[in-house]
Amino acid sequence: MASSSPSSGSVKQFHSTSSPFEERIGYYRAVRHGQQIFVSGTTAVDPASPSHAPQILFPGDARQQTRVALEECIKAVQALGGKGAENVVRVRMFVGRHEDCTAVGEGFTEVLGRHNQPGVGAAATMIVVRGGFIDERMLVEIEVDAIVD
Repeated sequence: MASSSPSSGSVKQFHSTSSPFEERIGYYRAVRHGQQIFVSGTTAVDPASPSHAPQILFPGDARQQTRVALEECIKAVQALGGKGAENVVRVRMFVGRHEDCTAVGEGFTEVLGRHNQPGVGAAATMIVVRGGFIDERMLVEIEVDAIVD
C-alpha cells in the first residue's frame, strides 16, 4: 500500500506491507523522496503472521532468508515506481552469525548479483551483528537504496 504526504514543497511517498513489525513498531517498509527510494531493514518474516506472533520463513537457512528479504525489498521499490532490481544502487546486509556470511552472499548473488542480468548490480556491505536481531530465528536483515530514473 502506497501513500503520499507533502514535505517542504515536494512529495514524499510511503509504502507499507502487512509485516507484523511495521504495524507493531510503526514504520514504513519504504519511503520515496524524489528519485530516491529507501527500503527499511527487511527480514524473512511471513507477512501473513500476526503481529503478536510473527513467523520467520526458512528458519536456519540464511541463503533462503536473504533471497526472501531481497525479493521483498525489490517489491517495495516497484511499489514506489521503480522497475525493480535494476534500480537498486546500494545494499546493506546485516548478518546475525559470522558462519552465515557465505550463505548470505550466495543469496545476494542469486537475486542481485552483477553477473545475473544486464543493468543489475549494486554497491554492497555485509556486517556481522553480534547478538543477532529482534527474533533469534532471523539470520539476516537487509536495507536497500534505489534510484528511479
